[in-house]
Formats: sequence, C-alpha cells, structure tokens
Amino acid sequence: MRIGIFTDAYEPYISGVTTSIKMLKEVLENMQHEVYIVTANLKRYKFEYDKKNKIVYIPGIKTGIYDSRLTSIYSRKAMKIIKKWNLDIIHSQTEFGIGAFSRIVSKKLNIPVVHTYHTLYEDYLYYITHGHFEKLSQKIALKITKYYTEKKCDALIVPTDKIKDLFVNKYNITKNINVIPTGIDTKKFELTLKMEKEIKQIRKKYQLKDNDFIIGAVGRIAKEKSFDKLIIAMKDLIKQDKNIKLLIIGKGPTKEELENLTKELNIENNVIFTGPVSYDLMPSYYNTFDCLTSFSKTETQGLTIIEALASSIPTVCINDKSFSDVIKNNYNGYLFNNQNEFINYIIDLKENKKLYNEMTINAKKSIYNYTKEAFANNILKVYSKAIQKINK
Repeated sequence: MRIGIFTDAYEPYISGVTTSIKMLKEVLENMQHEVYIVTANLKRYKFEYDKKNKIVYIPGIKTGIYDSRLTSIYSRKAMKIIKKWNLDIIHSQTEFGIGAFSRIVSKKLNIPVVHTYHTLYEDYLYYITHGHFEKLSQKIALKITKYYTEKKCDALIVPTDKIKDLFVNKYNITKNINVIPTGIDTKKFELTLKMEKEIKQIRKKYQLKDNDFIIGAVGRIAKEKSFDKLIIAMKDLIKQDKNIKLLIIGKGPTKEELENLTKELNIENNVIFTGPVSYDLMPSYYNTFDCLTSFSKTETQGLTIIEALASSIPTVCINDKSFSDVIKNNYNGYLFNNQNEFINYIIDLKENKKLYNEMTINAKKSIYNYTKEAFANNILKVYSKAIQKINK
C-alpha cells in the first residue's frame, strides 16, 4: 500500500503527535508499505523535498503556538510531486493548512482520506484569543472540528473513548468513529546495560540520592498542562518527606514562570527542570523515575503515561478519561481527584515496598494493547475499509 501522511507536526518538532507519526511510518515500512510525508517546514520559509526519505516540506507562517506553522491550503510544487507517488490512501493528522491541502489532493486525485483527530482545540484557544471572544471562538472551533471530521474524511480515528464521547455527545458527530490508541515501541523502554549507565549519569547530573523518590512529569510546559498545580502540591508533599524529588521534562512558554513559583515556595532543591530531552534518551529518564504523574485534563490520550508503564513505572494521574482507559487504581497506578489524594498515593508508593513492586510488574503487563504492531494493524484495517468504500 502507498500511504501519504499529511501533518503539520513532524520532526524536528517534538510532540506526542510527532512521535506517533514517526513510529507509525517506521512500522508500516517494516511491513513493506510505502509511506510518504507532507508536512510544514519548521526550519525555514522554503519549499523542500527530501526525496530519499519521501518527505515534502511546505513553507508556512508562525502561529505563535509553540513552534508550529500554518501553511497555505494548496501547493503546486507539492501537488506535482504527490501525483507521482500514486497514493492508495491519505492519512490526515491535522485540520488546518496541511489538513485542508490533503482534502484538495483527495478530491483532485480521487484518493480516500482517513483522519486522526489529536487536539482538543477548545483547550488551546487562549493562545490565539488571549481571553477575548471566548464563546465565539469556541463555536468556531466546534464548527471547524465537525466540518473536517464528519464531512471531509472517509474514515475517522480518535485515540480514546474520551474523544469519541465528546464527538458523539457534544459535537453530535454521527460518522462511525474508530477508537485506536497510539502504540509505542515497548522494547525501547526495557532496562538494558546501556540504559543503566545513562541512568547513573542522569542521577549524577541532577544530584539524585539513592534514597530519593523521583516523580517524573513530561510534556510541554504550558498553561493547559497544569504544572502549577503539581508544583503547589509538591510543597505539601515535601513537608511530609524531604527525599521526594520532581523532575519536569520539556520546554514551553510557562517554564520561567513555574521556575519562579518553585523559588517562591522555597522548593527549588526538590523540583528540577531538565529542559527538553531527546526522544532516544527518554527511556533512560523514565527508568530513572519511581513514578510518573500528570495533572493535565487536556490530553487526548497521554502517550507519556503509556511510555512510563512500558518502563515498569507506576503512574499517578488526575482522574480524567484520557488516563482512566489505561490506569487502574491499585493495579498499575492511581487516579486522584484532589491534591490530598495525590499526596497520599505518592506516600503509599514510597513507603509500601510490596505494593510498589506489585505495581511495577502490573505496569508492564497493562500495555499489551499499546504495542506499535497492534497500532499499525488497526490503522491498516481502517485504511482498507476507506479504500473499499470509495471503490464501491
């Protein structure tokens, strides 16, 4: 099968969507499918074609939302190249710019479009509106989402039941919705001798002691991720146990603000901002943690949670449906409803060694549905149905 993936997020941009697409491409190619990428050029305002890696880069303007760029909805240069690819299926991963272009390509070349919905745009509108016209902008976001997911694709994929329920109950989308959790390469997170050396270097770099209990938090350091609530909770947690440390991995617009917050709370010795970490090193960081946490209610899936579980690390997350599909209380982690519950669960994990060891075993067991092979096979089933539908 010849597959064209259209996305505004791809390397060198670091995100869960980028990781998902890169992994899908690798697995499909290992299955002898041909995969082509159409994406925004994040390095420069220039059209480029990497023929060897089958990637078209379309120039776009900066949006002000992290490193993303918005391209025009049509590119003659790209269309000329895409025609030669002779695609069987288009897999759109975005609603704007590149996503709109994928629909034009689909119509002109009569190629079916499968669309994966990744982002709850209502949670990101403040980056554009800065608090103005909120109700109007929410209506626009809803209409755009409904338009692209219901009317402009042949098949629709979402990563969790949380998004499916939102589409059915709030957006009134009647199209059949395929729930396919993003998979990961689980082998990358298994402890190796090389990883053990890297873990020693990480512990030395951040002066982590043998008796420290390390909480990890991974993601864009931005308002919607609620790192501020995590840091405030750490203040009370550290009062109970000074050997609890928090490593926050990532970059983002509120990093400096949160660093100042840790200083105000006088907990900067227990809260460490590592900055961005390369994806190749992330398995070693996960295996450095004793548990992973997230206070974010804006996730569409929470890929970092699955990666932590693959590393045999229990997870303690806010009680949100994006996490409840994979985290089971008292089995592979905890879902908390408030700060006190979060603190109690962390203390339990630290002090109850028998419980903790059981959870590390269960964490690994709980990700069998999230392998990269299961993910790719489920995606291929949707591709085949979309092709059959358009050929009827």
